[in-house]
Amino acid sequence: MSKTALVTGGSGYFGSVIVRHLLKDNWNVRIFDIIEASDRPEDTEFIKGDIRDFDSVKRACLDIDVVHHNVAQVPLAKDRKLFESVNKRGTENILKASLDSKVKKLIYTSTSAVYGIPSKNPVDETVEPRPMEAYGAAKLAGERFCAQFIDKGLDISIIRPRTIIGPGRLGIFYIFFDWIFQGRPVYVLGTGENLYQFVHEDDLADACLKAAGRKGPGVYNIGAKEFSTMRATIQSVIDHAGTGSKIRELPFGPTVAIMKLTSLLNLSPLGAYHSLMYGRSMYFDLTKPEEELGYTPKWSNFDMFREAYDWFVENRENIRRQKEASHHRSFLKEGALKILKWIP
Repeated sequence: MSKTALVTGGSGYFGSVIVRHLLKDNWNVRIFDIIEASDRPEDTEFIKGDIRDFDSVKRACLDIDVVHHNVAQVPLAKDRKLFESVNKRGTENILKASLDSKVKKLIYTSTSAVYGIPSKNPVDETVEPRPMEAYGAAKLAGERFCAQFIDKGLDISIIRPRTIIGPGRLGIFYIFFDWIFQGRPVYVLGTGENLYQFVHEDDLADACLKAAGRKGPGVYNIGAKEFSTMRATIQSVIDHAGTGSKIRELPFGPTVAIMKLTSLLNLSPLGAYHSLMYGRSMYFDLTKPEEELGYTPKWSNFDMFREAYDWFVENRENIRRQKEASHHRSFLKEGALKILKWIP
């Protein structure tokens, strides 16, 4: 019997990864997004619509077995109203429509930002979420809607990923990779010895599909098994690139204050979460997803960054020509960060 999955935000960076994995697993795939990606696979159905429009969302949910909910305004948007309307109210819409349509399972892709600065590391699912900026707060509000709809009978799994990396991931990483490509300095806060876990797109997609196949609700923190410090991760890319780029240290406190101010004034592309966590340690305990989902991450921090950098180099000339793409599939202007390129 054929099975059909709806991927909201299926034109975005991680949504497109989920689409690829579902097709590989012989699912029929319907994409719901406000943008139709130029690389949308031909063997998918596309419905153009806004997650804030309930009628459009309800139409997209008809005859769907599993929903992978990935629509979100990401931290780079820096728009509290959009975080509220898209990440919070949009999630409520997809939950209502899924319940009405008798969807068998919904996977909500949340974020590690719900933890803010975590009370301990490693972070497990018993740690109380405590977001410290608007993006994380809106995503946590979406999780709380999920809890309400679980009580109404909708089977929902919540996935909280660490920062996602893979070929095609751009946004703030476009600037990072481009500076290394040019042999420019790359900066860490303090010594850069903070332990920082990432997750490869394929590992995360695998966790989402495994959660979709498991009956019963759950919350899962997803990240790499092998990771290191921020400094070591960056150095691995620099060594791989061989462009002569160097790591430089910035004083933690004053730099964070400047990052917050320039972001607030829209002089920098960085969002509040970047200043909050770039120089701090955060990593997940993977015991629960390993035991309940059979989650077995294959990619280390080092390997996923080198792969993403190679993709960037191969596609660098074409990236700026993209006309329409999500934040994480687009290049970013450096803004005030450009100053750092020219510090001797």
